[in-house]
Amino acid sequence: MKVRNVVFSVGQSGYLHRDLMAIKGGARADGFLFHGTPVLPGYRKIVEPGTTISVMLVLEDGQVAFGDCADVILAGAAGRDRVFNAGEHLALLEGDIRRRLTGLDIGEFRKNAETFDRLQVDGRPMHMALRYGITQALLHATALARHETMAEVIAHEYGSTISETPIGILASGHRDDPLQLDRTILKRPELLPHASFTTVEHIGPSGEKLRAFAETVATRLRQIGGDDYRPQIHLDVYGTLGELFANDVDRIAAYLATLVETTKPYGFIIESPIIAKTQVEQIELFRKLRDTLRHQGTPIGVIADEWCNTLEDVKLFTDEKAADYLQIKTPDLGGINNSIEAVLYCKRHGMGAALGGTANETDQSARICTHIGLACRPDFMLSKPGLGVDEALMIQRNEMHRTLALLKAKHKN
Repeated sequence: MKVRNVVFSVGQSGYLHRDLMAIKGGARADGFLFHGTPVLPGYRKIVEPGTTISVMLVLEDGQVAFGDCADVILAGAAGRDRVFNAGEHLALLEGDIRRRLTGLDIGEFRKNAETFDRLQVDGRPMHMALRYGITQALLHATALARHETMAEVIAHEYGSTISETPIGILASGHRDDPLQLDRTILKRPELLPHASFTTVEHIGPSGEKLRAFAETVATRLRQIGGDDYRPQIHLDVYGTLGELFANDVDRIAAYLATLVETTKPYGFIIESPIIAKTQVEQIELFRKLRDTLRHQGTPIGVIADEWCNTLEDVKLFTDEKAADYLQIKTPDLGGINNSIEAVLYCKRHGMGAALGGTANETDQSARICTHIGLACRPDFMLSKPGLGVDEALMIQRNEMHRTLALLKAKHKN
């Protein structure tokens, strides 16, 4: 089966872009906005809606496969590719990329994905959002041509075994919406609520706001969650603990021990307690923090995100044992072939794998990532798109249940 035509359309992402460096540099908050001058390249404003491009492959039999080019909320920070603005990339897609895709045999996904992921334009790789969307479309196309689910294509080509049960989800919501927290608890995700503490002001001058929030989550779980519901509490603090405690690992570890006590009997996971200035420093500080927490007997999981942006980074953090889990931030890795390999590498080498991403994605990229999850079995996945929780859980859970039901029915026949 070959590609007969290629169509592109500009769309809207599930969230927004935020210039993290400008926000941490003292930009003045105004509701959801920040006033000031953007710091990172490509930003027009400190907070602005994200854009996407759908890559639609019209196959010889008339079926249409598609994937969505999208990037992360905090684009450009901590070594990431610059912010993705759809209009800057249409000429490349409409020209060279359309010519390369038209007539392409889509019988195999992996080979095609690697070709486009490695494609050089003016001596440089394509923007990671383009590689992300194009390879999604290629996976969808191969699945349509083979009359298989996308999970089956991945399992066949990478030698993995598809999970027989849904993958756990980290529900990612707001820190300042108690009604959303209640709804999230009622829907019983395996981890919650993420919550995004991006500045020291959010956690408090001695960390008291973060501690109070963690206590609120645990209290509400006890009140309405039920005795048989024991999720892990997950909070993402975007390096604010490092800022508050001047990257003093002993002080950070002592503070984290108080959070663990506050949230018992629920498990606790902290993401990005530190964002260092370089990858080398990030790895060293995370390794020291992990060792200190283990030495003091604090039962907590530490997730690395920033500075772990590519497949090579995932392998490096894994080999250096620099965390308990790695957030495999799917758009940052470019081609989804890299996310597939990243999860499988983590699983082979004893590293916890969080198949993540960003609220700034789309319904289609979220669905496709659930197939990666089923085929590669990460420890858990991030809810996406958006931070509404309800919609993301619906999209991802329904896609997994549909896929598993289809596979079960196929095996019966």
